[in-house]
Amino acid sequence: MALVLPDAADADSPLKPDELQVLRAQYEKEGYYVGLQTKFNYAWGLIKSSARTEQQEGVRLLSDIFRNSPERRRECLYYLALGNYKLGNYAEARRYNDLLLDHEPGNLQASSLRDLIDDKVAKEGLMGVAILSGVAIAAGVLGGMLFKGARRR
Repeated sequence: MALVLPDAADADSPLKPDELQVLRAQYEKEGYYVGLQTKFNYAWGLIKSSARTEQQEGVRLLSDIFRNSPERRRECLYYLALGNYKLGNYAEARRYNDLLLDHEPGNLQASSLRDLIDDKVAKEGLMGVAILSGVAIAAGVLGGMLFKGARRR
């Protein structure tokens, strides 16, 4: 029987608007003296969002925690990887995810996210090659037409 890895479930499961609002309200209530856990919880909710601006804010908040609270870095790695993946920053996503896998090689969720990142990079790489090939063909056809037109004169 094949081993089935859990999905990087957080990749496509946003919180309900009222659930995110609870986290936002707590974050705003604490204001300038916001607690680390409150900030983390709000960032987590933002990263799970479908809205790009909220995802960006979540990555910003987690990056701040990652930089300023060494004791919480490991907790931030997966969600920084996930947030960057959702934003299309695949190199950053891979960097954070690889750091987590270096510390926790058996982390199935991070392994699943690595597969998602690799698949996305491969698909976008193929799309880029297809676009460049199409441009090259179009340039060749156009050049051929211009060359034929110039010969006739």
